Amino acid sequence: MGSGMNFTRIFIAAGIIAMTMNSGHAMQYDFGRASLRLTGYGTAGIIEPDFDTPNFLGDWRARAQLNYDLTGSRTIGAVYSLDAETVDTNNYIDDAFVLLEDRNIGRVEIGLTDSIAEKLGLGLPDVGGMRVNGDALFYKKIRPHGPIITGGTIDSGDNELRLNIGTRSINGAQYGLSVAGGGDDYKYTADAGVKIKWPAGKLKAAMSFAASFMDAPDNYNADTYAPRLTADWRSQAAWGMNIQYNSWIIGANARAVYDKNAISTPSDGLSAGLGASYDILNYSLSLSYIMSDIGIWHSDADKYIDHTVVGSFRYKYSKNVDGWTSIGWTTKTPFLAAGLRLTF
Repeated sequence: MGSGMNFTRIFIAAGIIAMTMNSGHAMQYDFGRASLRLTGYGTAGIIEPDFDTPNFLGDWRARAQLNYDLTGSRTIGAVYSLDAETVDTNNYIDDAFVLLEDRNIGRVEIGLTDSIAEKLGLGLPDVGGMRVNGDALFYKKIRPHGPIITGGTIDSGDNELRLNIGTRSINGAQYGLSVAGGGDDYKYTADAGVKIKWPAGKLKAAMSFAASFMDAPDNYNADTYAPRLTADWRSQAAWGMNIQYNSWIIGANARAVYDKNAISTPSDGLSAGLGASYDILNYSLSLSYIMSDIGIWHSDADKYIDHTVVGSFRYKYSKNVDGWTSIGWTTKTPFLAAGLRLTF
Protein backbone atom coordinates (compact mmCIF):
# COMPACT_ATOMS: atom_id res chain seq x y z
CA MET A 1 0.00 0.00 0.00
CA GLY A 2 1.41 3.38 -0.95
CA SER A 3 2.50 6.04 1.52
CA GLY A 4 -0.25 8.40 0.21
CA MET A 5 -2.98 6.00 1.35
CA ASN A 6 -1.16 5.56 4.69
CA PHE A 7 -1.19 9.29 5.36
CA THR A 8 -4.85 9.53 4.26
CA ARG A 9 -5.76 6.96 6.91
CA ILE A 10 -3.79 8.86 9.51
CA PHE A 11 -5.49 12.13 8.57
CA ILE A 12 -8.96 10.59 8.88
CA ALA A 13 -8.09 8.98 12.23
CA ALA A 14 -6.67 12.26 13.51
CA GLY A 15 -9.89 14.03 12.53
CA ILE A 16 -11.99 11.52 14.46
CA ILE A 17 -9.80 11.97 17.51
CA ALA A 18 -9.98 15.75 17.28
CA MET A 19 -13.80 15.69 17.07
CA THR A 20 -14.07 13.54 20.21
CA MET A 21 -11.30 15.01 22.32
CA ASN A 22 -13.71 16.59 24.81
CA SER A 23 -15.22 13.26 25.88
CA GLY A 24 -14.30 11.75 29.24
CA HIS A 25 -12.13 8.77 30.04
CA ALA A 26 -15.11 6.42 30.23
CA MET A 27 -18.75 6.43 29.32
CA GLN A 28 -21.01 5.24 32.14
CA TYR A 29 -24.77 4.93 32.23
CA ASP A 30 -26.66 4.25 35.48
CA PHE A 31 -30.07 2.60 35.69
CA GLY A 32 -30.92 2.37 39.38
CA ARG A 33 -28.83 -0.48 40.75
CA ALA A 34 -27.52 -1.35 37.29
CA SER A 35 -24.72 0.44 35.45
CA LEU A 36 -23.10 0.09 32.03
CA ARG A 37 -19.50 1.21 31.59
CA LEU A 38 -17.81 1.53 28.20
CA THR A 39 -14.04 1.94 27.93
CA GLY A 40 -11.43 1.60 25.21
CA TYR A 41 -8.81 3.27 23.08
CA GLY A 42 -7.84 3.80 19.47
CA THR A 43 -4.37 4.46 18.05
CA ALA A 44 -3.53 5.61 14.53
CA GLY A 45 0.03 6.22 13.36
CA ILE A 46 2.93 5.22 11.18
CA ILE A 47 6.01 3.03 11.53
CA GLU A 48 9.18 3.23 9.44
CA PRO A 49 11.32 0.05 9.54
CA ASP A 50 14.95 0.89 8.75
CA PHE A 51 13.82 4.56 8.78
CA ASP A 52 12.56 3.99 5.25
CA THR A 53 9.04 3.71 3.78
CA PRO A 54 6.29 4.57 6.31
CA ASN A 55 3.57 1.99 6.95
CA PHE A 56 0.19 2.56 8.58
CA LEU A 57 0.01 1.41 12.19
CA GLY A 58 -3.33 0.94 13.97
CA ASP A 59 -4.49 -0.46 17.26
CA TRP A 60 -7.76 -0.39 19.22
CA ARG A 61 -9.71 -1.95 22.06
CA ALA A 62 -13.34 -1.67 23.19
CA ARG A 63 -14.79 -3.05 26.44
CA ALA A 64 -18.30 -3.07 27.92
CA GLN A 65 -19.12 -4.04 31.49
CA LEU A 66 -22.64 -4.34 32.90
CA ASN A 67 -22.94 -4.44 36.70
CA TYR A 68 -25.88 -4.95 39.04
CA ASP A 69 -25.53 -4.02 42.71
CA LEU A 70 -27.09 -6.78 44.83
CA THR A 71 -26.42 -5.63 48.39
CA GLY A 72 -24.07 -2.65 48.35
CA SER A 73 -21.01 -4.86 48.88
CA ARG A 74 -21.90 -7.60 46.40
CA THR A 75 -22.14 -7.19 42.62
CA ILE A 76 -22.91 -9.41 39.66
CA GLY A 77 -21.95 -8.46 36.12
CA ALA A 78 -20.97 -9.37 32.59
CA VAL A 79 -18.03 -8.26 30.45
CA TYR A 80 -17.43 -8.29 26.70
CA SER A 81 -14.38 -6.89 24.94
CA LEU A 82 -12.78 -6.95 21.51
CA ASP A 83 -9.44 -5.63 20.29
CA ALA A 84 -7.18 -5.48 17.26
CA GLU A 85 -4.93 -8.26 18.57
CA THR A 86 -7.88 -10.66 18.83
CA VAL A 87 -9.13 -9.84 15.33
CA ASP A 88 -5.60 -10.29 13.93
CA THR A 89 -5.64 -13.90 15.15
CA ASN A 90 -9.12 -14.55 13.66
CA ASN A 91 -10.85 -14.60 17.04
CA TYR A 92 -13.65 -12.16 17.65
CA ILE A 93 -13.94 -12.43 21.43
CA ASP A 94 -11.23 -11.13 23.73
CA ASP A 95 -13.33 -11.24 26.92
CA ALA A 96 -16.82 -12.71 27.37
CA PHE A 97 -17.52 -13.68 30.97
CA VAL A 98 -19.85 -13.24 33.93
CA LEU A 99 -18.65 -12.25 37.40
CA LEU A 100 -19.61 -12.16 41.05
CA GLU A 101 -17.71 -9.73 43.28
CA ASP A 102 -17.84 -9.36 47.05
CA ARG A 103 -15.77 -6.49 48.43
CA ASN A 104 -15.10 -8.40 51.65
CA ILE A 105 -14.04 -11.67 49.98
CA GLY A 106 -12.99 -11.31 46.35
CA ARG A 107 -14.13 -12.01 42.81
CA VAL A 108 -15.18 -14.99 40.67
CA GLU A 109 -15.19 -14.96 36.85
CA ILE A 110 -16.60 -17.64 34.52
CA GLY A 111 -16.24 -17.48 30.73
CA LEU A 112 -13.68 -16.67 28.05
CA THR A 113 -10.93 -14.49 29.51
CA ASP A 114 -7.27 -14.42 30.52
CA SER A 115 -6.13 -16.38 33.54
CA ILE A 116 -5.94 -14.74 36.95
CA ALA A 117 -2.17 -15.32 36.85
CA GLU A 118 -1.92 -13.05 33.81
CA LYS A 119 -4.24 -10.43 35.31
CA LEU A 120 -2.14 -10.23 38.47
CA GLY A 121 1.11 -9.97 36.49
CA LEU A 122 3.16 -6.77 36.18
CA GLY A 123 4.29 -5.33 32.85
CA LEU A 124 7.02 -2.86 31.97
CA PRO A 125 6.44 0.90 32.21
CA ASP A 126 5.78 2.20 28.69
CA VAL A 127 4.28 5.49 27.47
CA GLY A 128 4.22 4.75 23.73
CA GLY A 129 1.55 3.11 21.63
CA MET A 130 3.52 0.05 20.52
CA ARG A 131 1.88 -2.49 22.86
CA VAL A 132 5.22 -3.40 24.44
CA ASN A 133 3.70 -5.72 27.05
CA GLY A 134 1.71 -7.89 24.62
CA ASP A 135 1.96 -8.93 20.99
CA ALA A 136 4.00 -5.85 20.17
CA LEU A 137 2.95 -3.79 17.17
CA PHE A 138 6.47 -3.42 15.82
CA TYR A 139 6.56 -7.18 15.20
CA LYS A 140 3.40 -6.80 13.15
CA LYS A 141 5.44 -4.84 10.60
CA ILE A 142 8.90 -6.29 11.29
CA ARG A 143 8.65 -10.08 11.37
CA PRO A 144 11.21 -11.67 13.72
CA HIS A 145 13.78 -14.05 12.22
CA GLY A 146 12.68 -16.84 14.56
CA PRO A 147 10.13 -17.71 17.27
CA ILE A 148 9.96 -15.33 20.23
CA ILE A 149 8.15 -15.07 23.57
CA THR A 150 6.25 -11.79 23.79
CA GLY A 151 5.15 -10.43 27.13
CA GLY A 152 6.60 -11.13 30.55
CA THR A 153 3.37 -12.37 32.16
CA ILE A 154 1.74 -15.81 32.12
CA ASP A 155 -0.22 -16.59 28.94
CA SER A 156 -2.43 -19.70 28.85
CA GLY A 157 -4.94 -18.51 26.26
CA ASP A 158 -8.43 -17.07 26.54
CA ASN A 159 -10.42 -19.22 24.10
CA GLU A 160 -11.48 -21.99 26.51
CA LEU A 161 -14.10 -21.88 29.27
CA ARG A 162 -12.30 -20.63 32.37
CA LEU A 163 -12.93 -20.19 36.09
CA ASN A 164 -10.98 -17.40 37.80
CA ILE A 165 -11.01 -16.91 41.57
CA GLY A 166 -9.28 -13.87 43.07
CA THR A 167 -9.21 -12.67 46.67
CA ARG A 168 -9.52 -9.10 47.88
CA SER A 169 -6.32 -7.49 49.12
CA ILE A 170 -5.22 -9.22 52.34
CA ASN A 171 -2.48 -7.29 54.16
CA GLY A 172 -1.37 -5.91 50.80
CA ALA A 173 -1.44 -9.28 48.98
CA GLN A 174 -3.96 -10.52 46.41
CA TYR A 175 -4.13 -14.24 45.52
CA GLY A 176 -5.68 -16.00 42.56
CA LEU A 177 -6.40 -19.44 41.08
CA SER A 178 -7.56 -20.32 37.57
CA VAL A 179 -8.63 -23.49 35.71
CA ALA A 180 -9.71 -23.90 32.09
CA GLY A 181 -10.44 -26.70 29.66
CA GLY A 182 -13.09 -28.49 27.69
CA GLY A 183 -11.90 -27.32 24.27
CA ASP A 184 -9.67 -28.50 21.44
CA ASP A 185 -6.48 -26.58 22.34
CA TYR A 186 -5.53 -28.58 25.46
CA LYS A 187 -7.03 -30.95 28.06
CA TYR A 188 -6.83 -28.42 30.87
CA THR A 189 -4.70 -25.63 32.29
CA ALA A 190 -4.27 -24.58 35.92
CA ASP A 191 -2.74 -21.23 36.92
CA ALA A 192 -1.94 -19.53 40.22
CA GLY A 193 -0.71 -16.04 40.99
CA VAL A 194 -0.09 -13.54 43.77
CA LYS A 195 0.49 -9.79 43.69
CA ILE A 196 1.87 -7.94 46.71
CA LYS A 197 1.70 -4.15 47.08
CA TRP A 198 3.51 -1.74 49.37
CA PRO A 199 1.60 1.50 48.67
CA ALA A 200 2.61 3.67 51.65
CA GLY A 201 5.04 6.60 51.54
CA LYS A 202 6.87 8.23 48.65
CA LEU A 203 8.35 4.90 47.58
CA LYS A 204 5.61 2.56 46.32
CA ALA A 205 6.29 -0.97 45.16
CA ALA A 206 4.53 -4.06 43.82
CA MET A 207 5.70 -7.59 43.09
CA SER A 208 4.00 -10.54 41.38
CA PHE A 209 4.65 -14.28 41.14
CA ALA A 210 2.76 -16.76 38.94
CA ALA A 211 2.89 -20.34 37.69
CA SER A 212 0.94 -22.31 35.09
CA PHE A 213 0.58 -25.94 33.95
CA MET A 214 -1.08 -26.94 30.65
CA ASP A 215 -1.81 -30.61 29.92
CA ALA A 216 -1.55 -31.96 26.36
CA PRO A 217 -1.54 -28.79 24.21
CA ASP A 218 -2.70 -29.80 20.72
CA ASN A 219 -2.00 -27.38 17.85
CA TYR A 220 -2.20 -24.64 20.47
CA ASN A 221 -1.54 -21.06 19.35
CA ALA A 222 0.95 -20.35 22.10
CA ASP A 223 2.27 -17.09 20.66
CA THR A 224 1.59 -15.08 17.53
CA TYR A 225 5.29 -15.18 16.63
CA ALA A 226 5.92 -18.86 17.37
CA PRO A 227 4.79 -22.14 15.74
CA ARG A 228 1.65 -23.82 17.05
CA LEU A 229 2.40 -26.13 19.95
CA THR A 230 1.75 -29.86 20.29
CA ALA A 231 3.43 -31.43 23.34
CA ASP A 232 2.94 -33.64 26.40
CA TRP A 233 2.60 -30.57 28.61
CA ARG A 234 3.69 -26.94 29.03
CA SER A 235 4.74 -25.24 32.26
CA GLN A 236 5.35 -21.54 32.88
CA ALA A 237 6.61 -19.34 35.69
CA ALA A 238 6.66 -15.55 35.85
CA TRP A 239 7.89 -12.78 38.13
CA GLY A 240 7.36 -9.03 37.97
CA MET A 241 8.25 -5.91 39.94
CA ASN A 242 7.29 -2.22 39.78
CA ILE A 243 8.82 0.55 41.92
CA GLN A 244 7.49 4.11 41.90
CA TYR A 245 9.25 7.10 43.42
CA ASN A 246 7.69 10.51 42.76
CA SER A 247 7.50 10.73 38.94
CA TRP A 248 9.77 7.74 38.31
CA ILE A 249 8.57 4.18 37.67
CA ILE A 250 11.05 1.31 37.30
CA GLY A 251 9.87 -2.15 36.30
CA ALA A 252 11.28 -5.58 35.56
CA ASN A 253 9.78 -8.95 34.72
CA ALA A 254 10.76 -12.43 33.56
CA ARG A 255 8.91 -15.43 32.19
CA ALA A 256 10.15 -19.00 31.75
CA VAL A 257 8.36 -21.49 29.44
CA TYR A 258 9.09 -25.21 29.16
CA ASP A 259 7.48 -27.71 26.74
CA LYS A 260 7.79 -31.46 27.37
CA ASN A 261 8.38 -33.57 24.24
CA ALA A 262 7.17 -30.94 21.78
CA ILE A 263 6.39 -32.28 18.31
CA SER A 264 6.46 -28.82 16.76
CA THR A 265 9.53 -26.62 16.36
CA PRO A 266 10.71 -25.66 19.87
CA SER A 267 9.40 -22.25 20.92
CA ASP A 268 9.96 -22.38 24.68
CA GLY A 269 12.64 -20.56 26.61
CA LEU A 270 13.08 -17.40 28.63
CA SER A 271 11.82 -13.83 28.26
CA ALA A 272 13.03 -10.94 30.44
CA GLY A 273 12.46 -7.21 30.44
CA LEU A 274 13.60 -4.03 32.16
CA GLY A 275 12.15 -0.54 31.82
CA ALA A 276 11.72 2.90 33.33
CA SER A 277 9.44 5.89 32.78
CA TYR A 278 9.36 9.51 33.96
CA ASP A 279 6.44 11.97 34.04
CA ILE A 280 6.64 15.75 34.18
CA LEU A 281 3.53 17.88 33.67
CA ASN A 282 1.94 16.69 30.39
CA TYR A 283 5.11 14.96 29.17
CA SER A 284 6.24 11.35 29.69
CA LEU A 285 9.34 9.42 28.69
CA SER A 286 10.05 5.69 28.83
CA LEU A 287 12.81 3.26 27.89
CA SER A 288 12.23 -0.50 27.68
CA TYR A 289 14.48 -3.49 26.98
CA ILE A 290 13.11 -6.96 26.20
CA MET A 291 15.06 -10.18 25.61
CA SER A 292 13.65 -13.45 24.27
CA ASP A 293 15.85 -16.57 24.25
CA ILE A 294 14.35 -19.62 22.53
CA GLY A 295 15.65 -23.22 22.60
CA ILE A 296 17.73 -22.97 25.79
CA TRP A 297 16.12 -26.07 27.39
CA HIS A 298 16.82 -28.43 24.44
CA SER A 299 20.32 -29.42 23.34
CA ASP A 300 19.16 -30.51 19.87
CA ALA A 301 17.05 -27.40 19.13
CA ASP A 302 17.93 -24.38 17.04
CA LYS A 303 18.48 -21.45 19.36
CA TYR A 304 17.19 -17.97 18.59
CA ILE A 305 17.68 -14.86 20.70
CA ASP A 306 16.09 -11.46 20.13
CA HIS A 307 16.96 -8.17 21.82
CA THR A 308 14.54 -5.24 21.60
CA VAL A 309 15.00 -1.69 22.83
CA VAL A 310 12.19 0.88 22.63
CA GLY A 311 12.34 4.52 23.74
CA SER A 312 9.08 6.50 23.75
CA PHE A 313 7.89 10.06 24.30
CA ARG A 314 4.28 11.08 24.97
CA TYR A 315 2.56 14.44 25.14
CA LYS A 316 -0.83 14.41 26.83
CA TYR A 317 -2.92 17.00 25.02
CA SER A 318 -6.04 16.57 27.14
CA LYS A 319 -7.71 14.17 29.55
CA ASN A 320 -8.20 11.54 26.86
CA VAL A 321 -6.00 12.51 23.88
CA ASP A 322 -2.24 12.17 23.55
CA GLY A 323 0.41 11.95 20.87
CA TRP A 324 3.38 9.61 21.07
CA THR A 325 6.55 8.78 19.21
CA SER A 326 8.89 5.79 19.61
CA ILE A 327 12.30 4.86 18.33
CA GLY A 328 13.68 1.37 18.68
CA TRP A 329 15.71 -1.56 17.43
CA THR A 330 14.60 -5.17 17.13
CA THR A 331 15.66 -8.26 15.18
CA LYS A 332 18.47 -6.29 13.53
CA THR A 333 15.95 -3.71 12.28
CA PRO A 334 15.77 -0.16 13.64
CA PHE A 335 12.42 1.64 13.45
CA LEU A 336 10.74 4.95 14.05
CA ALA A 337 7.04 5.24 14.89
CA ALA A 338 4.55 7.95 15.85
CA GLY A 339 0.82 8.22 16.38
CA LEU A 340 -2.23 9.70 18.08
CA ARG A 341 -4.14 7.90 20.81
CA LEU A 342 -7.72 8.46 21.98
CA THR A 343 -8.90 6.95 25.27
CA PHE A 344 -12.53 6.85 26.31
